[in-house]
Order: sequence, then C-alpha cells, then structure tokens
Amino acid sequence: MTPKAALARRSPKADRAPEIYRRLERAYPDAHCALDFNDPFQLTVATILSAQCTDKRVNMVTPELFRRYPTASDLAAADPADVESIIKSTGFFRAKTKSLIGMASAVDEKHSGAIPADMDSLVALPGVGRKTANVVLGNAFATNVGVVVDTHVTRVSQRLALTRHTDPVKIEQDLMKLFPKQNWTMLSHLFIEHGRQICVARKPKCEICPLSDICPSSSVASRLGPVVQRRALKGRRAL
Repeated sequence: MTPKAALARRSPKADRAPEIYRRLERAYPDAHCALDFNDPFQLTVATILSAQCTDKRVNMVTPELFRRYPTASDLAAADPADVESIIKSTGFFRAKTKSLIGMASAVDEKHSGAIPADMDSLVALPGVGRKTANVVLGNAFATNVGVVVDTHVTRVSQRLALTRHTDPVKIEQDLMKLFPKQNWTMLSHLFIEHGRQICVARKPKCEICPLSDICPSSSVASRLGPVVQRRALKGRRAL
C-alpha cells in the first residue's frame, strides 16, 4: 500500500494502537528504564531526582549518593547539606533533598525500611507522585498499575492523536484504555525512546519514522496533497 493510500484509510485510534505498539517494539527492542538501580529504594530515589533533569545526569549522581546512603534508614538520618552537595547538579536540589529525606524517613518508620509495592502507599510518601509510583511499580516490582507520562510520552501521544489532553493523569487514562495492561510499563519506555530518537520536540524526523503513514501529525503525510490532507485532518478531529 502506498503512503497516500495508507493515510486515506487511517483507522480510528483504538484500531491504530496495536499497530503503533508493534512497530515501536520492533524499532526499539532494547527499550528499558534509563535510570540505573539495583533495588526499589534506589529506583525511588533516582526517579525523584529525575524531575526536571536528564536520566544521564541522575545516573552520574546516584552512585555516590547510594555509596554514602545505601538504605532508607541511612538516608533518613542524612545531613541535608551533605545530600544537597551530592545532588546539586540535578537542579532543585534543596526541594529534592527534602523529598528524599522525607521519603526515606517515612519508608523507615512506616514500612520497616522497604519501599512499599502498592500505589496508595507509594503516593503517600513525601516526594512521590503517581508518575514516580508507576516507574517504581512497573520497573522494580514488574507490576503494571498505570502508564508513566513524562514530556516524551505526552508529546508522542498527542502527535499520534491518542489523546487530546495535556494533563498527565488524563493522558494516562486515555493510554490505559487503548493498550493492554501487560504492556503499560513497556509502552512508556517505547514512547520515551521514540520521543528521544525520532519524535523530538522541535523538528520530528518524520521522514524516517516507522509510524509516519499512520500518524496524523506526520510531515511526510502533509506532502501528499490537499485532498489527502483534508482527509487526515477530518480523521484527526474525529478522534
């Protein structure tokens, strides 16, 4: 089928979702959590640090942090100034230090030093929201409770017209309806990888995108002519 024919026959988002997942899984067979960790505690710490910071930078900071504070009990008793000096390069280091020590204290006091493995207990911890909880549950406990929605997942979801929303919670709800529960954790990894490599913020690389013929936002599709463009736009509004 030619790209023009494929665009003209574009399916509704519920029908496109399995194909989107299949193609991205084939394109990024090694997609995984980019944060380095050895246990749920380390992943919780790393995810808190990753707010407004790259995973690469977090991975540069955490080895020293984990060396000095290997357990929740150790981190709970840490000198805030020392933690701040270690994590300063991740940005917002004072707020993050408060969250880290608060989280560790709660884990030490209420959960015997072990990160809890359920959503309600996780989001009750200082510094842990639903996004962080989803990261920990999906990657440290292999439990699919929701979809991690970061800036990459938001951008890719919107460009693929899988959601109209900008609020992460609503985007997550839309994605959970479209993809099987067992795929939720990997879905985030695939969208994040695609957002980093192809569907970048400023100028997406539509000409080499494996989804260009089923993506309403594709610039490749936009060069196929006004009739096809109108069909694509009509289809996108119907989503």
